[in-house]
This record gives sequence, C-alpha cells and structure tokens, in this order.
Amino acid sequence: MDAVMEWVHAQARVVELVDGLSTEALEVTVPACPGWTARQLVAHMIGVDADILAGRGDDGDMDGWTQSQVDARQDQDLDTLLAEWRAMTVPVEEWMRANNTRPLGDVIIHEQDLRGALDVPGARETDGLAALRDRMAEGFDQAVSDAGLAPVHLISDAWTHETGTGEPGLVLTASEFDLTRAMMTRRSAAQLGSYVTAGELEPYLPCFAALGELPTEDLHH
Repeated sequence: MDAVMEWVHAQARVVELVDGLSTEALEVTVPACPGWTARQLVAHMIGVDADILAGRGDDGDMDGWTQSQVDARQDQDLDTLLAEWRAMTVPVEEWMRANNTRPLGDVIIHEQDLRGALDVPGARETDGLAALRDRMAEGFDQAVSDAGLAPVHLISDAWTHETGTGEPGLVLTASEFDLTRAMMTRRSAAQLGSYVTAGELEPYLPCFAALGELPTEDLHH
C-alpha cells in the first residue's frame, strides 16, 4: 500500500462528496462528532493538514487545537475551504514522504464520519481503511493487555483478529466495517453489546475508547 496515494485518494473522495452541496446540507450535525456540522468537520480536516505543514501541534490541548482549526475558518465559504485544501495536496504528499503517514488516519476516519452525516456510504474497502484498521488493532491489543484482561477475538466474514493467546474473555462478531469502526471509537456501548457472542463486555469498554468517549448514540457509518 502506498499510504501517500491513499491519502490523495481519500482527500479527493471527500472533496467530491461535499463540492457543490448547499449551505443547508452542510449544516447537518455529524453524529460521530456531534459538536460539529459537516462544514465544520471539513474545516477541521483542512486545518489539521495546514497545521501539520506549518509544524503546529496540539500542545497538550487536543480539543482546543482542533476547535481552533474550525474557528479560524468559520467565515469561509465552501469554495474557499476546498481551494485551500486543494492547494495543500502536493505539499502534504511531499511532507508524508519525508516524515510519516499521520495525515492518512485523520482523513480516513473523518471521511466515514462525514459520510455518516450526509448518509452517503462508501469507501469501505480501501487499502487506507484496512491499513488504519490494522494500526488501530495494535493499539487495541495494547489496551487489552495493559488492562490485564483476557484476549479479545474480533470475528467477521472477511477479517478476524485476536489480541493475544489463550482463551478469549470476549468475542465480538460483526461485519468487518463495524469492527473497524468500533476500534476507532465509532460504535456505542449498545452496539458493541449487540456484537458480543461470548464473554462480558463491560470490563473491555475502555479499550474501545482510544479516540475519546464512546458515542452515546448508535452510529451506522
């Protein structure tokens, strides 16, 4: 997989998804990021890449950092936002080849968040999503181990994962996409509970909260 090109493709998909949408359509709340509208989520995605290129980080305040990206672009219309992002395509490509693949994770996760808000499913079988799934699985493995819990088995028709050796303390069975999004903190406790085919979920819930608190409402994208 070429992570740089996966970022390029994901950026293009997001641009295509929102380009030409009305102001009203962009004001829909994003269920996975309920503090933001679709337009604000796009502003954040652009702001992340702008800050990476400028060498700006969160300085220990992730929420403040991401909100500042949205606030800085609150008066810009969609055409202006997309023009800013398109101008970053080559610089971000070059930055990723010289540094790391950090921008890929943000755009892949938020593409699906945005698709959920707009109810336009897609891009569920990309190499980029699979690569991020595997990266998140490594962190999930560590969280389970650090908590001193028995292994978790994640089972789908297309993909399975075991966090360790020995008898599992928890088995979840769902679609590959649902399990992938679960590791990205994009499934509620109720949804996770519906995937359980063996074991007790409750002790493992913090392991699914790698990117913040679990959603209070069910997410389907």
